[in-house]
Amino acid sequence: MRILVTFAVEAEFAPWRRRHNFQKVNGGSVEAYSAQISGADVCVLFTGIGCRKAWVQATRVIWPGNVDVCISSGFAGSLRPEYQPGDVLVAREVWGQTAGATIQCDKLLVQLATKCRATPVGVFLTKDQVVVEAAQKRRLGADADAVEMESACVLSEAASLGARSVAIRAISDSVGEDLPIDFNRTTSKSGDVDKVRLIAEIVRFRTNAFGMFRLFEHTRIARKNLADFLSQYIERLTQVSGEPQLKVAAQ
Repeated sequence: MRILVTFAVEAEFAPWRRRHNFQKVNGGSVEAYSAQISGADVCVLFTGIGCRKAWVQATRVIWPGNVDVCISSGFAGSLRPEYQPGDVLVAREVWGQTAGATIQCDKLLVQLATKCRATPVGVFLTKDQVVVEAAQKRRLGADADAVEMESACVLSEAASLGARSVAIRAISDSVGEDLPIDFNRTTSKSGDVDKVRLIAEIVRFRTNAFGMFRLFEHTRIARKNLADFLSQYIERLTQVSGEPQLKVAAQ
């Protein structure tokens, strides 16, 4: 069974990487890792923030043929007060605001995620910029449950790999909090975090040290909970992959 898991950046992946024997593999221009988990072949690729990297081509370099399951993973910002930092959410659908398209997540993959204690929600909103202000989050919450920057792209491209797909995210910031810095100013053209820009932004907002500490703690919890979930979810996927109603794409 081939399972592709995407993250925007390495920081989202780091705790999960430490739990399994992930080895770096050749993904061309895209950083990639692979491991055997519960009998499944698992590949991790970084899409870059905003899905700016050629991750589909990298997948084809690593795995000729079809992929069985694609999981768009990483962080998301909460748009509703009931979803708090550290919560793991699974979306029934993803709305790509730029393309104006709604993509359905695979129903059976959503059901399995729920059985692994992810919270099912209606909509993830994929935007092309980080939502920094709490006021904007509250406005967006009228139509969506959480906001992120990659899932619409990942799910729309996953079909070309023959994969069933799902968006699963851990909440990194609540709807009621402004982000302590403007992360839109820290992202490179390739979708990586530019360390020089990040330091400059931290210095610019150095009076908000408490906000930075709070975000650090929230993302620490989110990464841990996401790592816990992914290991359990992949184990569950391998257990049911042979059942007729859950058979995945032929390799």
